[in-house]
Amino acid sequence: MENIDKKRTHQQNKALHLFFTMLAETLNNAGLDMRKTLKPEIEIPWSSATIKEYLWRPIQVSQLHKESTTDLTTKEIDIVYNTIARHLSEKFGVIQDFPSIESIIIKQNNKE
Repeated sequence: MENIDKKRTHQQNKALHLFFTMLAETLNNAGLDMRKTLKPEIEIPWSSATIKEYLWRPIQVSQLHKESTTDLTTKEIDIVYNTIARHLSEKFGVIQDFPSIESIIIKQNNKE
């Protein structure tokens, strides 16, 4: 029986990019700029774009041999996320959950 993983949905794509933004904020708030995480010479704050290019994509390419996030399946997103989450938790004590509909609703309700 052939196992074919589904391609990510539009909602999953939005969640992926929301994760990039949330993780950038979490790392910056923890004082873990790009210099402390990747390059020791220059203080560079994280952004959604830098999370994607310097943290997510290198792991994605290394583990899955895929350059574009648009080529990822739902299972592959979990693989890359779990690798990043494990590394940041073990090395820096930083935890950033992947966004879900439930977490977004809770966050919006807490703002009101």
